[in-house]
Amino acid sequence: MTVEKPPSGSAAVLSWMPVAAMAVVAVVDLTMGPGVGLLPLVSLGPAFAGLVGGWRRTAVIGLAALLLCVGLGLYNGLFDRPRGYTAMLSVAGVTGVGIAAAVMRSRREAELASVRSIAEVAQRVLLRPVPLTAGPLHAAVSYTSALAEARIGGDLYEVVASPHGVRVIVGDVQGKGLAAVETAARVLGTFREAAYDEKDLAGLGGRLERSVARELEDEKFVTAILAEIRHDHQVVLLNYGHPAPLLVHGDGTADFPEPPAYALPLGLAAHGGPGPDPFPVPFRPGDQLLLYTDGVTEARDERGGFYPLAERTHLLKDPDVHRALEALREDLVRHAAGPHHDDAAMLLLRYQGGNGGAPGTPA
Repeated sequence: MTVEKPPSGSAAVLSWMPVAAMAVVAVVDLTMGPGVGLLPLVSLGPAFAGLVGGWRRTAVIGLAALLLCVGLGLYNGLFDRPRGYTAMLSVAGVTGVGIAAAVMRSRREAELASVRSIAEVAQRVLLRPVPLTAGPLHAAVSYTSALAEARIGGDLYEVVASPHGVRVIVGDVQGKGLAAVETAARVLGTFREAAYDEKDLAGLGGRLERSVARELEDEKFVTAILAEIRHDHQVVLLNYGHPAPLLVHGDGTADFPEPPAYALPLGLAAHGGPGPDPFPVPFRPGDQLLLYTDGVTEARDERGGFYPLAERTHLLKDPDVHRALEALREDLVRHAAGPHHDDAAMLLLRYQGGNGGAPGTPA
């Protein structure tokens, strides 16, 4: 049994349109006489009802419209001519179409609700919540899909507290849709397994490259950046054609650590070119590391300007890492001034320091 929800906002205005339309037709017909020929317009009532209401409400309004049509026809003496019966057939026909449309819309809404529920489950499996803390590190994540009804897309992220340190990945699958989601799932599955097994970051990257190369075809690829936070106040980065992360130091200064040489994205190693070289970057208590996808820096405002991430480091000063990242996300949404044209993922790691334990120790 379908329970109809009360309308709200613009739907509330549309919910009154059937009654208003029939009332206007009745008033005009009574004041100006049958010569105007507005009687068939009584069918506007069930037509509007089918837009927002369920099939029961549409049927009730259709019945009311039919009774109104009969009343006005008798009042105007139209049933001694075909005109009155034509008006009744018009109302009955529109009512039937409105009921069918309302039934189909209700089914589509139920299917959409089911798809949303499945998407939420898929998100929990594919993009699991990152650990809030790993030793002295605090983590927060933000994800915005380019598809309005989607919860997941082609961007991916994960944080694993392994015996070799905290290992992180942020990546972006070429393309969109279910194929991108499937590829993201494979990359994350490989990373979660290899993060515990591989002793160094280069070996972990090699596992990912082989996995993606077996999966992707037609020169598709995945840009990704791997990070390993070790015990020596350093973060080791491995960049596969991905935007450089933002490193915000404790004194407020910031920079984008660039690799010595950019490597091809994952899946393109067969085309030749040098592989990525891991490179260390100082990462001390009080520092923050923001890894993100190009949907962040390529977000445009109304004038076509890109999002100035380097100028927004002050938004990350909040003592709570989640509120800090939320402030940055809200600023990004305001800058975009409209729907996102690409997925946008952000992962913020804050080195809190103190006696939280070694970075590889999960809290």
